[in-house]
Amino acid sequence: MTAVLTTLGILAFVLALVLSVAWHELGHMAAAKMFGIRCTQFFVGFGKTLWSRTWGETEYGIKAFPLGGFVRMVGMIPPSRHDPEASGKPMSRWRAMIEDARDAARVDLEPGDEDRQFYQRAPWKRLIVMFAGPVMNLVLAIVIFAVVMMGFGFFESTTTVGRVNECVVAAGEDVEGCPDNAPPTPALEAGIQEGDRILSVDGQETPDWGALQSTIRESGGATTIVLERDGETLTVQADVIESEVASLDENGEPIVRTDADGEPIVDEQGRYIPETEPAGFLGFTPLQERQPLTAGETVVEIGTISKDVVVHLVALPTKIPGLWEAAFLGGEREADSPVGVVGASRLGGEIVAMEIPAVDRTVMMLMLLATVNFFLFAFNMLPILPLDGGHILGAVWESVRRWWARMFTRPDPGPFDVAKLMPVAYVVVACFIGFSVLLLVADVVNPVRLIQ
Repeated sequence: MTAVLTTLGILAFVLALVLSVAWHELGHMAAAKMFGIRCTQFFVGFGKTLWSRTWGETEYGIKAFPLGGFVRMVGMIPPSRHDPEASGKPMSRWRAMIEDARDAARVDLEPGDEDRQFYQRAPWKRLIVMFAGPVMNLVLAIVIFAVVMMGFGFFESTTTVGRVNECVVAAGEDVEGCPDNAPPTPALEAGIQEGDRILSVDGQETPDWGALQSTIRESGGATTIVLERDGETLTVQADVIESEVASLDENGEPIVRTDADGEPIVDEQGRYIPETEPAGFLGFTPLQERQPLTAGETVVEIGTISKDVVVHLVALPTKIPGLWEAAFLGGEREADSPVGVVGASRLGGEIVAMEIPAVDRTVMMLMLLATVNFFLFAFNMLPILPLDGGHILGAVWESVRRWWARMFTRPDPGPFDVAKLMPVAYVVVACFIGFSVLLLVADVVNPVRLIQ
């Protein structure tokens, strides 16, 4: 059954990814048509065409490898302003590459297309056309994040007891059960039970987990605890002791212990080892419940996720050595290692097969899809060809050149010839293909797993 669920999860994620790509390309095409640019093809995937049909003036279809998509517009690259053969001299290799790129991008004009070409539109219109694709991924990511955060929420610790610990063990110690010399926890001795909701500690009300946690940490010795059990209010006495507990940051999150290089230290099960400090200890684990976020909290959380995605995108080159070791040298695959389509799909399959409530699996799958869409937005905005950001940079540069010419009453320099940058684009594509192959190998032989 697990294998079946994993397969279904992989297929579901691949389908969601294909729809995300189609959504991206729809943004390009809708903006292009709005400005009167003729779009000849709208395809999802690359390689052999599996299916296509023509509606109106555009051919829509699906290709064999769902690793991207494209919208083919008339006049994406302007014609050369100079005849490369007029001089009678052989073209340089660089010029030959430029003209080959121009020929490959050329779409035969049909009657009426003379004024419907991409390069003929004002730079601001071309900027909108190229920006419309990534912004569709951004909008989709924000909508999914908002639905998850405001509709489902995240697990948060509550003042309800989820589990009473049997013995006192310092935070960060990797032990199973209770050591022979470990004393029972104050919570166990006080008779606190699973499901009890703690209302106050030594007269201080504890409306949320943060207040309860800080109050217990500051307590010591005989402590009066008021709790609610099965609708009744009870008072118990607990002898709060001092023990080594996890150190917390300003947000109440455990501070993770790091090595000399600043890398988090994990135990044999892959769990982060926290920094510790002496503080009051009662000895119970709080119940985790989903708490929907407010609109303001959602905005802050999306901003944090956005920052993390950008940081990871910028750090991609530094991850290549680790990927190489994981793929070919048997090195350990880091939990924050980048993943490709195969790796992300495997994570989707693993999520669906997890033995957790359906709502939790749904939330995890949606968060994964939203993060992928945000990454697609950020990646496509990189100012390099053949990415959308490269075309956006070309439109901006053309605007600057024309503004400069008007300022000094010089002739209009005309459209920026993006074909001149295509040799650089070939290098970028080659690097991207190499990185994709490395990701594929690592995702197959040493995948990132949610459960170790």
